Amino acid sequence: MRNSYLSFAQGVSILCLTLQSASVLAETSQPTNSSEPVVNPTVLKVQTSVIEPLEPSSGILTPIAQTAAQAVPEDEIARILSSEAQVTSVSQLADVQLTDWAFQALQSLIERYGVISGYPDSTYRGHSTMTRYEFAAGIKAALERVEELIASGLETQVTRKDLLTLQQLQEEFAIELATLEGRVDNLEANTAKVEANQFSTTTKLTGLVVAAVTGGDFNGDRIIDPRGREIANQNPSTTVIFRASLNLNTTFSGTDRLLVRLETGSPGGEDNAAGFLEPSFGSAVDFSLRSAINERLQIARLQYTFTPFKDFTATLGPVLSPTDYLDKNSYANLSFLDFLTLGLTNNYILFPFEDLGAGAVIEWNPDSGPFTVRAEYIAPGADNPNSSSTAGGSPLVRLLYPTGNSNNGLFGNPNQTTVELDYSPSNTFAVRLQYSGGSVFGNRFDVFGVNFELALSQQLGIFGRYGYGSYDNTIFGDINPNYWMAGFSFRDLFVPGALAGIAAVQPFIESIVGNATQTNFEAFYNLPLNDNIRISPVIQIITHPGNQESNGTIVTGTLRTSLFF
Repeated sequence: MRNSYLSFAQGVSILCLTLQSASVLAETSQPTNSSEPVVNPTVLKVQTSVIEPLEPSSGILTPIAQTAAQAVPEDEIARILSSEAQVTSVSQLADVQLTDWAFQALQSLIERYGVISGYPDSTYRGHSTMTRYEFAAGIKAALERVEELIASGLETQVTRKDLLTLQQLQEEFAIELATLEGRVDNLEANTAKVEANQFSTTTKLTGLVVAAVTGGDFNGDRIIDPRGREIANQNPSTTVIFRASLNLNTTFSGTDRLLVRLETGSPGGEDNAAGFLEPSFGSAVDFSLRSAINERLQIARLQYTFTPFKDFTATLGPVLSPTDYLDKNSYANLSFLDFLTLGLTNNYILFPFEDLGAGAVIEWNPDSGPFTVRAEYIAPGADNPNSSSTAGGSPLVRLLYPTGNSNNGLFGNPNQTTVELDYSPSNTFAVRLQYSGGSVFGNRFDVFGVNFELALSQQLGIFGRYGYGSYDNTIFGDINPNYWMAGFSFRDLFVPGALAGIAAVQPFIESIVGNATQTNFEAFYNLPLNDNIRISPVIQIITHPGNQESNGTIVTGTLRTSLFF
């Protein structure tokens, strides 16, 4: 029995508060001419004594304090209770009918105090029979509403008769209220448990499909490479190239990420006119981002990023790309979105290994301020314990070291370490100082670079890169190539969301490699068809390709379509 009546003190504290308030009858004003007396707010006192449970047999409250029993005269209590004495006890009913005293009493309270509970359309349907548990929920809502009124200083709106009505309803539905309270407690406990473990392993799937029709030709009789070997004596055919990627991004804690990228595409490199006619200095339109993908589905990224402490992130993995984290630029970085060719999307001499490899990347942004330090180590031959002659070499590496040999492994050669200091004082300006060094087939290379971007307005930006390096023991001897690129970017040109850009690059300036300096010009216009599809016409002009004076100018045209999902 004690548990049944404890629900009064546990679940409905409002009744106790109001009865405490009512304990001031000694100082209460006389009833007015209204049909129901009210408590005088000017002399209201709130008792602080401990609340006692109900006396089951009495049907009224036992004293909270001695004055509480005096709050309502006994003859008035008897009069109120006697008017309902002839009604069958509601506890004997399976459901609460419209004609029951309890139903009518609660309906009166709901209408008087504006209590609406339990219906999605915010209506109280007083014409429907309720189960006892539904009815108990209504009682609880009425009690909570009365509590709100008293807490808001509106005690005068609560009559003594209503307080007694609520008391009797609680007695009649003590079991249901206790059960309801228990269910609420269980729900709160379960909710707390869910909140404590609210994060579950989540994997998000994203994808990208890029396809392009590309073709071009050149002036003159033939094209030769920097070493004088003939590449072509006729114009190449028009081709269709593509790449499709699926990214599985999984997080275990909400602050980490496991990236698994599945990718397939056309062979890359020489499957397009620019790459076929000028393969050495970054003119290729290469969607594969991996050498010789050759239409096979394979893992193109496998890496895990986490935050070991504040402002510091680390990425580890067996399949990393050296350009995913360093040498970023808001205007020239993504071959599926802005410029197509390798010489414009990255500093060409800073990353001699365009293939993927195992390694680690760290990033430190102290206090989320303007300075960020990034560093990475990549070993393209980390998954190969044996020596080979083709470990992660780009066309540039194959040009400089045609007979090179690598011993591979995680700490063998080739390998590359790159460090970048990024200063971004605002969203409109950034400059990045870079160093890259390592071993190419046992030969040392060191490159210094700078990368900048400046937004002149929301629609116009300028950008550029510069690099200077040294490569030892190449087929041309020890060389010190230079690299530069610069351009303009236009946002929302003609159409909201559109992108456009024009840029020039000299990817490999070295007097002993060829007898001229190759220059690439590229322009694109990226038009959004909707949020997921973009089309881009791209034009590329290459003068003195392969650093050879005798080579005619190459002109290519590409129509690129990118689909994001």
